[in-house]
Amino acid sequence: MSILSSAADVLRCFSVTRNELTVTEVSSVLGLPKSNVSRLLRAMRDAGFLETVGETKRYRPGLLLHQTGHIYRFATSLIDRTDAIVARVAAEIGHTGYISMRRGGEVVGITVHPGRNILRVVSTIGDRISAFASSTGRALLARLPDDEVRKLYAQGFVPPSATAPQTLDDLITRLAAIRRAGFAESHDEAVRGVGAISVAVGDPVTGDEAALCISYPASTVTPHERTRIIAALGEGAAEIAAVIGDKRFIPVRFPIEEKSL
Repeated sequence: MSILSSAADVLRCFSVTRNELTVTEVSSVLGLPKSNVSRLLRAMRDAGFLETVGETKRYRPGLLLHQTGHIYRFATSLIDRTDAIVARVAAEIGHTGYISMRRGGEVVGITVHPGRNILRVVSTIGDRISAFASSTGRALLARLPDDEVRKLYAQGFVPPSATAPQTLDDLITRLAAIRRAGFAESHDEAVRGVGAISVAVGDPVTGDEAALCISYPASTVTPHERTRIIAALGEGAAEIAAVIGDKRFIPVRFPIEEKSL
């Protein structure tokens, strides 16, 4: 394993709820010898990727990462545009909104807007979930040709729940339905008890693609709320697609069918 790969693995150990780590904690998470981890963390500190917390033996992301993340966040127009739409919809509907991007067979949350409802769903930004078993992931996978999806899951997958796609053919069938409807929906799949609705849009210039998502406790959303969420996300994504020239955008089809995709 290269030092870059090892450094990337260390950075993935951090999250919003785990923003400081010790050598022992990283060693436990990655299953590596403490001596190796200690040398790696010191090297990352010297390069500016990490910094020590005061006089303690704890590490946190360094200034270089903060600067890079700041540049990435505000220089990526697609994220800016989609985040503005999701913020607006989340405020109107009251449920939590996300922007997610696909990385291979997984999706990762980029931004979040917590809902105002008493019962609300909030997941950690940066955590990765399976693309095939999430509305965000399937909305993005639906933008790919079926043969690319089959290559992506050539080794198969293990469904996390009974409501997730059970086979590759099942996934392909659901993606076809998403292309017809213009949105993806999940219920009690990658995260138990959680429902979500997503649409996807992409920038033809940069190649970036993002999923706009509203999530909620699956048992609480009403048919009226569901329709409002689908319509609001679809209209917002259509605005972005028109501005940036997304020829692969899949518009929401009305009237909205009452079935999970």
